[in-house]
Amino acid sequence: MYKHILLPVDLEAAASSAQAIEAAVAQAQTSGATLHVMTVVPDYGMSVVGSFFPDDFAEKALTETAKQLAAYVAANVPAGVTVQQIVAHGRIYDEIIKAADSTGADLIVISAHRPDVSDYLLGSNAARVARHAKKSVLIIR
Repeated sequence: MYKHILLPVDLEAAASSAQAIEAAVAQAQTSGATLHVMTVVPDYGMSVVGSFFPDDFAEKALTETAKQLAAYVAANVPAGVTVQQIVAHGRIYDEIIKAADSTGADLIVISAHRPDVSDYLLGSNAARVARHAKKSVLIIR
């Protein structure tokens, strides 16, 4: 049914992605799909903020994040599932949508926390992905 499944994870809150990775792995196993596990290193927001960090900070953060993602995948994706790891840098929901397009994902499996008042006004990353993605989105709470 699916050929490419995108699973964005927050490595700082890996426990919140536990059910999402179970669902994504099950779908990948059932469909024989490639599982694209991604994480996003957020950008600074304002360029003035970035000026307070060393010049190589982003590069080092991406390298360290890639190592953490590899460990996460090794611990949570069983052998036999074809997996690709993606580390992106930027606005989280934008990078998820870009990755879905570039990988040809036909399903995005994303975890979401219980919404609070600020999420209703601004929208969480999961809500923004669901609103703007051209692909099917499965939100796991």
